[in-house]
Order: sequence, then structure tokens, then C-alpha cells
Amino acid sequence: MKVMHCITGLNTGGAEAMLCKVVSRLPEHGVECRVVSLLPLGPMAGTLQQMGVQVDSLGMKRGVPSPAALWRFFRLIRRWKPDVVQTWLYHADLLGLLAARMAGSVPVVWNIRCAYMDLSQYRRTTSLVLRLCSWLSRLPSAVLANSEEARRFHRELGYSPQRFEVIPNGFDTALFRPDPEAPRRLRLELGLEHANALIGLVARFDPMKDHATFLQAAGELVRSHAEVRFVLCGDGIVWSNEKLAAMVRENQLENRIFLLGRRNDIPQLTAGLDIAVCSSKGESFPNVVGEAMACGVPCAVTDVGDAASIIGDTGVVVPPEDVPALCQGMKSLLERGDAARRELGHCARERILSLYSLEKIVGLYYSLYEGVTGRTGESAPQ
Repeated sequence: MKVMHCITGLNTGGAEAMLCKVVSRLPEHGVECRVVSLLPLGPMAGTLQQMGVQVDSLGMKRGVPSPAALWRFFRLIRRWKPDVVQTWLYHADLLGLLAARMAGSVPVVWNIRCAYMDLSQYRRTTSLVLRLCSWLSRLPSAVLANSEEARRFHRELGYSPQRFEVIPNGFDTALFRPDPEAPRRLRLELGLEHANALIGLVARFDPMKDHATFLQAAGELVRSHAEVRFVLCGDGIVWSNEKLAAMVRENQLENRIFLLGRRNDIPQLTAGLDIAVCSSKGESFPNVVGEAMACGVPCAVTDVGDAASIIGDTGVVVPPEDVPALCQGMKSLLERGDAARRELGHCARERILSLYSLEKIVGLYYSLYEGVTGRTGESAPQ
């Protein structure tokens, strides 16, 4: 089977990371993959190419419609002859559907990765594309969401596909795993004593990630727990980001926080934390939560998307945009003590192994492809 994946871009992000994970394991099921990016190639393209995956760019500019890109995509489909076109994110969903229709009767599967959108924070073209996708949602062979909340949200937006499936994110539990030496290494890097508790937030600087609420809650927390330190990383998480730096100063956290920018060692960094936080005001299925759980790190999360169902009883769930609740959530995990947190982290990893292992999730993708191509029942290579 040949699957052509199309995604808006290949910068670092949750959708891009999940695409790479799926593509890395589909060959085990006898699937050959190729990836097409609407935008110029970003850093995740190199990850795919190192796997031996062919990656193409349609050369589009962000926010600028391009009939030429549509034509290039149509020609790629005609030449490569995929059995399925799997699209990721709204712009790719729309362009992929049009190109596949032009090329013939290739089954198209849309992949939705969002359960919340404040359209005032995005370009007007994004709002238009979302409306078009809603109107056209009966045309793909299937629409795939990565959370129950995403499916519900898009039904409210008017999506009415002929087949609407939920396949959650999966996690490489060999990559994201507990590491007894990680806390020591991270503290050594940061110049901290072992006694300092570390709370981490892994998220790009984006209004949806709500760093403002996290930093206010952190500012409250240090009044009762002066020993705690905060580790933040992701695109835009640097001191030269004046908006972020101002929020840090407002909450008097300058000497208690580390802004590490984009990191290429997220598994090791995450495993070095005592507590991981997701403070988002909107998510579908937050990867950082599953990654922390796989590393045996208990989480305090806002009740957005499927976050509460992901962590079950292995962490703390609080309302979004609620500073006192988030502060109390972090405090309750701190005050459990090291041994109780380790036990909670162990239960969190077991939950990921049971419900969200990458092997299980990629198997669901393969079964979906079998279904839309009419190959259900054929055995995959062992």
C-alpha cells in the first residue's frame, strides 16, 4: 500500500511530530509513505528524510492561495499513484481533497488535530478554509480526529463526514521513558542543587498555550514553596521575547525560571522534571502530557480537549485560565513528596503503555487505510 501524506508545513509542532511517528512505523505494515508540505520545508523534513522518506514542498506562501501549488500536487498524485491521500490540518485537507479529486478516485482521509480555535488569533484565510472544509466534509472517504473533543467540536462547526473516526496520539515509550539519571543531568545543566523541585512547561509561545496563567500560578506557588524552579522550552521561549520576559518580571520569577528555547532533547529534559504542566486554554490531545506520562512524570493539566481522560487518576486536572486552581494543582503534587510522585508517575507510564503506545495507534491508522481502500481482511506483513 502507498500512502501520500500532505501537511501544511513541517516546522516543529504536535501534528508534525505525530506525522513523523506514524510514518516511522507504517512500513512495518507494508506501507510506503511519501510526504508533501504545502509550505517550504521546515526542520521536521530532515527527520523524515533521515528515515528514507521522500519529502516534497509545494512552495506555497503562508496565507496566499496558489493554483500553481494545486496543480503541482495533482501531478504528484498522478505520477506516484498513492492508494490513500492522508492530509493533516485544514489547509492541507482542502488542497489535498481538491488535488485528489482532480487526479481521479483516490481515497482521501482528513486528519483534524484541533478541538478549540479562537479565530481572532489567526489569519482570515484560516477562517475561510475552515468554513470550506466544513461544507466539503462529506466528500473525503473518512475524517479522522485525534480526540473525542475534537470530533464533538467539529460536529458543532458543521462537519458531517460519511465516516468520522477518533484515533488518539501515540507515544514511543522506548524514547520517552523514565531515566533515573535525568534529574541529576538537568540540574547540573541548570546549575541547581538537587533539593530544587523542577516544574516544566514544554510549549511554544502561543496564546492558546496560556503562558500568562502558568506564570501567574508559578508566582503564587513560590510564596509558599521558595525552593521550586520552573523550566520552560519551545519556540519563542527565550529572554529576547519581550512579551514573555515582561510576564516573567511581573510575577517576580526572574531568578526562578529557565527559558531554554527550542530543544532537541525533549525526552531527556522531560524525564528530568518532578512535575509537568499543560496550562493551555485549548487543546485536542496534548502530546506533551502523554510524553511526560511515558517518562514517569506526573502532570497538572487544564481540562481541555481529552487531557482529563488521558491522565485518568494519575495526575491533577484543573479548569483552564484559573490561576488559583493551577497553583493549587501544582502545590498538591509537590506536597505529595518524592516517593508518592514516583508511584504516581509509574501509574502514568503504565497508562500510556496500555492505551496510547505508538504500536497500537499506528495499527489503527493501518486498519483505517484498509477500510477506505476496501482491503480489510488482508494480512499485513509480519
